[in-house]
Parts: sequence; C-alpha cells; structure tokens
Amino acid sequence: MTQEELNNIIKPENLVYEKSKIMTNNTLSFCPGCGHGTAHRIIAEVIEEMGIQEQTIGISPVGCSVLMYNFLDIDMQQAAHGRAPALATAIKRLMPEKYVFTYQGDGDLAAIGTAETIHACNRGENIAIIFINNGIYGMTGGQMAPTTLEGMQTATSPYGRDLKIMGNPLKITEMVAMLAGTYSVTRQSVHTAANVKKAKKAIRVAFENQKLEKGVSFVEIVSNCNSGWKLSAPAANKWMEENMFPFYPLGDIKVEGKLVK
Repeated sequence: MTQEELNNIIKPENLVYEKSKIMTNNTLSFCPGCGHGTAHRIIAEVIEEMGIQEQTIGISPVGCSVLMYNFLDIDMQQAAHGRAPALATAIKRLMPEKYVFTYQGDGDLAAIGTAETIHACNRGENIAIIFINNGIYGMTGGQMAPTTLEGMQTATSPYGRDLKIMGNPLKITEMVAMLAGTYSVTRQSVHTAANVKKAKKAIRVAFENQKLEKGVSFVEIVSNCNSGWKLSAPAANKWMEENMFPFYPLGDIKVEGKLVK
C-alpha cells in the first residue's frame, strides 16, 4: 500500500480513536493486561477534555504508581511511600487554583499510607485520590497487602490469607466514606469497555468537584495483577469478577457528601 492510499484511509472523518495528547510517546512498561495502563489513559483523557493540562499536578508515590510521570505530560511530584495525600495537601494549600490528585496502589494507600489517607480524608482536603486496588503488592514481588482477600495466595501467604493469623482484608474505601471530609467516594473497574466509561466519568467528577471546595473525592479502581496473581490477563479478569467484586462491590458509596449504600 502506498502512502497516498494510506492517507486516503486515515482521514479525520474516518478517525475513531486517537491517543490523548496528554500521554507521552513512552512505551507503557506495565505488564500486559494490567489495569494501570487503562487508568492512565482515562486520567489523561479527562485532563485533556477539561483543558486543564497546565493547571494539573499529580502525585505518585512508590510502587507501580510511580511510573506515571513517564507517561503523562503534566506536572508530577513523587512522594515517599504512602505520603502522597500529605504532599497533595501541601501543594493544594499552596496553590488552591490547581487540580491536584494522587495516584496510589493498595500497598501504598492502605498500608504504609493509612494514616495519611485517613487524616487527609478526615480533614476534607480539596483533592482527588485515585486508588488502584489489586489486592497485592505488585511491583515488589507479589506480597500480601491489606486488601488481599481471605484465602488468597501471595508470596508471603503461600497457603492463602488466614484471618486468624493475618486479620481481615481492609475495606479502606468504605472507611473513608464514613468520614465527614469526603465529598464523593466511588469504586469502579477498567476491565471492560462499559466499566472504563464509568470509571472515566467518576474521575471526571473527582476533578470537577475541586471547583466546589467540598472535600476529598475518592475513586477506587479494582484492578487485576495478572503477574502477581500468576494468571493470564483474561483469567485474571475472570478471577477478579468472581472473587474481588463480591468483596469489593462496584458503584457509588458517597455522592455529594451523602452515603448512598
């Protein structure tokens, strides 16, 4: 096929989808099938569609989340492990006109960062928190996380999580929803086109809520970790539907400051 023939096919009127201009040309380094890449894409699309590239500051701490600054062409700040909400608090208070969000995994937000998460939410900081929950420590070798399900095998719970020894999985999203400082709390996923659409809408709401100065907007995205779970991407999505969603049900938990379930 000649270039002229190719150009005749790739016309603006024939274009169905193109990469967001907010995303860099760096190749995504996430494992194939991981939800992080999709989450990155919809965050980029929201920022582009809102026209707030120059006004947005993202904070990513340690773990797979830290790779975000390679892929989004916005101002980014790395935080120490678990401290992203504290850093976001400082940035937002110093520059209240900016759109500030954190992007954190469950090993970060719900483990070493539990205190920062709870207190930022309780204070009602005017930020968005995007929380990727795959029930495991992904980057560091697949260890058990606070969100690991009962009976789930990990590198540090090879026989499955035993509640008598290791305690219960932590539903931190429901916890923050109970705090007066959270304005919007929702749990979504990105494993199907329909769910991606819902998650994107939730992230858009979280960004737009910052104009209202009503407190934290918290978006959990239940995702897979096919590498850590030792499953193929399709099998990991199926396992997530059958095991993660019953314990971490999708949907809105708090809307405009009021609990909905």
